Amino acid sequence: MTRTAVLICPGRGTYNKTELGYLSRYHSEKQALISAFDALRETVGQERVSALDAAGRYSVSKYTRGDVASPLIYASAIADAQSLAEDIDVVAVTGNSMGWYIALAAAGVLSPQAGFEVVNTMGQLMQQHLIGGQLVYPCQSEDWQLDRRRKVELLQLVSDIANRPGHQLSLSIDLGGMLVLAGNAEGLDAFERVVPPVQDRFPMRLANHAAFHTELQAPVAAAGRARLSQSLFGPAKKPLVDGRGQIWWPGADTVERLWGYTLNTQVVEPYDFTRAVQVAAQEFAPDLFIVAGPGTTLGGAVAQSLVQINWQGLSNKAAFKARQEQVPLVVAMGDPVQRALVSC
Repeated sequence: MTRTAVLICPGRGTYNKTELGYLSRYHSEKQALISAFDALRETVGQERVSALDAAGRYSVSKYTRGDVASPLIYASAIADAQSLAEDIDVVAVTGNSMGWYIALAAAGVLSPQAGFEVVNTMGQLMQQHLIGGQLVYPCQSEDWQLDRRRKVELLQLVSDIANRPGHQLSLSIDLGGMLVLAGNAEGLDAFERVVPPVQDRFPMRLANHAAFHTELQAPVAAAGRARLSQSLFGPAKKPLVDGRGQIWWPGADTVERLWGYTLNTQVVEPYDFTRAVQVAAQEFAPDLFIVAGPGTTLGGAVAQSLVQINWQGLSNKAAFKARQEQVPLVVAMGDPVQRALVSC
């Protein structure tokens, strides 16, 4: 019997120490695919993806760089997308932040090689410019109850800080029960000074992350458009849900519009991953939400987004965990046990 699924592609921060060797561990049979990615890296004088994945040691300073993390995450995720079991019918594709580029490849807008070129180029440009930074702060309880009033207060605080001379701060990603904020050093420092510490780790700065999805990235977006031609893009073969919750239906949108959204709008405007997941749930009502690897951290944001709309009666963290133990709804391919449920 066919199982319908929304495929969710991961963004930055998902290839960590435990993911080292992901490609060799799960995709040793995809040598042609990985070799093609290696060849693209070698043409621009960069270390091969296979060599990065096979390294004996993980270094935070190296593996969180945009020009290292991005191609590793892309290669892992697109290989996972090609490894789904035959009974899985992907009815829509979405992604978080950089995951939008992967989603384009998974939905057929970009070939696997063109998708790698887009990700590798944008990762390189982000690292070269490294404008601003990001931090994460929660707006929910530990039981995944969204505090809507607190969220409004936090966003107002962000706006107030942004209005101070020399301060830049704005919402970068709405990520389930978390707010990812981005700005310059002055803006980020000001926010950290006035909010109380939560759960002994928030507010949490993200290493080697720029001010993604803000107007600070306009130079990166312009450089990306100059280097990445519309000819890389084609029509979608699967519905796509973008960072505004808008659905791109196959045959209903032009390549020019997709190219423009990808290399301008979503680079410089906030990315609402929460809404993307919720729209995918409500419009496509899948049996499963499959999160491509590497890593498993995005599964929590997916679950929190579903809890916020009481999807299938999931009202809190406990209800979600009980459901997962009976019939899994969110499957992370980076988890070996869950992977076995959906991979061939």
